[in-house]
Amino acid sequence: MLDTSQKSLYIARMTDNLIILRKKLKLTQADLAKRVGISRQTVMDIENQKRPMTWNVFMSLFGLFRENEDTSSLLVFYSISTDELSRFITNSEI
Repeated sequence: MLDTSQKSLYIARMTDNLIILRKKLKLTQADLAKRVGISRQTVMDIENQKRPMTWNVFMSLFGLFRENEDTSSLLVFYSISTDELSRFITNSEI
């Protein structure tokens, strides 16, 4: 199980690279927001680091980016997708 500090680390890495990941999929902030069920304003605030990303939003974004071959490899490159996170997700789905 991931503790709060580990989750915060993954969230920080996703936040730091969200613009790059979004643009790699050629999505606008509005497109991304619609896909993960949040407002465009929330996406904008997270990208500008004016609002913290929640774990639920992180998991939604992670799932979206993991599905695409180009962004999936970036998740690994940016240390967002790790063996530890994969084990956590696998155990959570059981």
